[in-house]
Amino acid sequence: MHELSAILAIAHRDFVKLLRDRARIVSDFAFPLIFIGILGSSLQAGFGSGSGFNLLTFVFTGVLGQTIWQSSALGVISLIADREQDYSQEMFVSPVSRYSIIAGKIVGESLVALPQGAAILVFGWVLGVPLSVPVLLALIPVAFGIAIFGGAFGILVLSNLKSQQAANQIFPFVMLPQFFLAGVFNPINNLPWYLDVISHLSPMRYAIDLVRDVYYGGLPEAVPVALYGAPTNLAIIGGMFALFLLVGTTLFVRSERNR
Repeated sequence: MHELSAILAIAHRDFVKLLRDRARIVSDFAFPLIFIGILGSSLQAGFGSGSGFNLLTFVFTGVLGQTIWQSSALGVISLIADREQDYSQEMFVSPVSRYSIIAGKIVGESLVALPQGAAILVFGWVLGVPLSVPVLLALIPVAFGIAIFGGAFGILVLSNLKSQQAANQIFPFVMLPQFFLAGVFNPINNLPWYLDVISHLSPMRYAIDLVRDVYYGGLPEAVPVALYGAPTNLAIIGGMFALFLLVGTTLFVRSERNR
């Protein structure tokens, strides 16, 4: 109960920080809606109507998974700010497990990512994306799992970064290629072999594919869009999550002790 209280306290702090940061709220909600409303609608008007495939829905599912996953991963960057303000030192000298502290940060950023996912669902419904009640209910645990997965990836990337400036430089380089290698906007089942290898190493790929498993699996007619089945994606995500969390936490705690 002591460790659980610590996790919830850290998570609550991060969620309250979001509510007080109006600039982040606007940017976090605006960009996904622009991607779906402008890019998705443009692709549907230019290519989808002629091919008979709904590209707006395809982009919607990709942006939904990408936004939740990336928001949680990027949100963990607050650990760098905490380090620069010496707040993390205060947390690490508290009588709680290091893993509980990291878990609290990941849970907190996951709670921050979920309202963004809810806004995307509402916007998709406004644009005419088919959303049934069973699909919405199935997406809730999937969204939270993807957010936790993204947070673990953020811990891994940030574990050896020394400053917030370095994090701001590295994260776009890590995230932007995954937009295309994970299939946010484009199908990736026929990539050249060298890109296919890199795509299989992209964690975002499995988060987006899991969202499409759930969404397209709930439609009346089967649409062969997802690359793997949900059990395969869950197994890969579970393995990556455990690896990212273990290695990232170990490296981050070691760097804190060496300061």
